[in-house]
Amino acid sequence: MSRDKRSFFDRITGSISVPDEIEEDFSEEKNENWVNETPEEGELNIDVYQNQNEIIIKTMVAGVKPEDLDVSISRDMVTLKGKRENEKTIADDDFFHRELYWGSFSRSIVLPQEIDVDSAEAVEKHGLLIIRLPKLDKNRSTRLKVRGN
Repeated sequence: MSRDKRSFFDRITGSISVPDEIEEDFSEEKNENWVNETPEEGELNIDVYQNQNEIIIKTMVAGVKPEDLDVSISRDMVTLKGKRENEKTIADDDFFHRELYWGSFSRSIVLPQEIDVDSAEAVEKHGLLIIRLPKLDKNRSTRLKVRGN
């Protein structure tokens, strides 16, 4: 009778043990791929609210120049992108505490209602970005005159 060299646990679960060398090779390969991945972007905190005529989005973009902000809008979505640059004058060893986010950030907001893209506006003042998005009035109607040729 041949003796099974698998552990009791491996025999009752039907699993197969992987030799340590193979497991180490796999974990090193996995770590190399992880290091090469693109860094994640930060996400902006936002307030989104409405009044009778428009949807308003507010977010803090302190430390970002207005020309470094990219605001893309469609009738039902707004995407904010930018980059906050850190001054490289302070050595990492000289920090006692770090909480501020530096680097690229983005945020996409699906709007609850269609907006008038051509009338939208964005203003930045003292680090606060305010985006005003006029709502489309779907109930509005108009009469067209029919012209003859």
